[in-house]
Amino acid sequence: MDAAVRTQAASADLGADGPHRPQSLLLGFLGGFVLGRDLPPLPAVVLLDLLGELGVTEAAARATLKRMTHRGLLERSQVGRTARYQLTALSEGVLSRAGRRVDSPTPFEHPEGGWTLLSYSMPETLRDLRHRVRSRLTWAGFGGLRDGLWIAPGTVDVAEVFAEAGLEDAAALADWFAAQPLPGTDVDGMVHRAWDVPAVLAAHQAFLQAWATPPAHLSELGRATLLIADWLRLLRTDPGLPALHLGPDWPAARSAELYQQTFAALRPGAQAALVRTVRAATGP
Repeated sequence: MDAAVRTQAASADLGADGPHRPQSLLLGFLGGFVLGRDLPPLPAVVLLDLLGELGVTEAAARATLKRMTHRGLLERSQVGRTARYQLTALSEGVLSRAGRRVDSPTPFEHPEGGWTLLSYSMPETLRDLRHRVRSRLTWAGFGGLRDGLWIAPGTVDVAEVFAEAGLEDAAALADWFAAQPLPGTDVDGMVHRAWDVPAVLAAHQAFLQAWATPPAHLSELGRATLLIADWLRLLRTDPGLPALHLGPDWPAARSAELYQQTFAALRPGAQAALVRTVRAATGP
């Protein structure tokens, strides 16, 4: 196997728990290095080169940019023969909301305690809507306790969760409320029924192992982008399950500390590299 093939194979396996979708990489990059920064619209080559470094083919990268533009997550403009992309109000809102947890020093904790319970009932004729609701609830950190009854740690703004996904109709078929377990409730058992705890643990272990030594073959911007994508994946996997019910060695706090320290170390060099790359691509 020659060097080029070895490099391509290594890049295809990037990610603490397997390769990422190109859109996940781009959203991580945009949230970490573009949102709130004084940058001009980014030439397509900047995004294509970054995704290429992370193992995404040019065809897949261009298709992702087109799809994100169609969905209103990017705005495309043309300067001469150069396509440029910038954030939209929609993507700024999405990234800002996600950033609150991404940047939190305690993203796996819920200071208010308690739980959010949600119950819904949908007829068989609304099978597609039911599937979309389940997918959205899982994304928002809910676990299925039993048919039609979902639970999430802390207080979740369920109305916002449905509205962001265009599922306002589903909200009319659901009820939700904050709750505290009564004495005698087997909370440990409840957590293990609602979530695949071994899978959540494995995700933390994969993240800790992958970033104990950041990948040296990537640029600082490439490493930082991959780190954010891995972190977002872990945040989706672990909605903040209470460590109290998961044993004394639960690794969530160590994962958070590793992310914060690694990103703080990578951020200055990655930001400087992005500025240089944009200047080179846009000219004086």
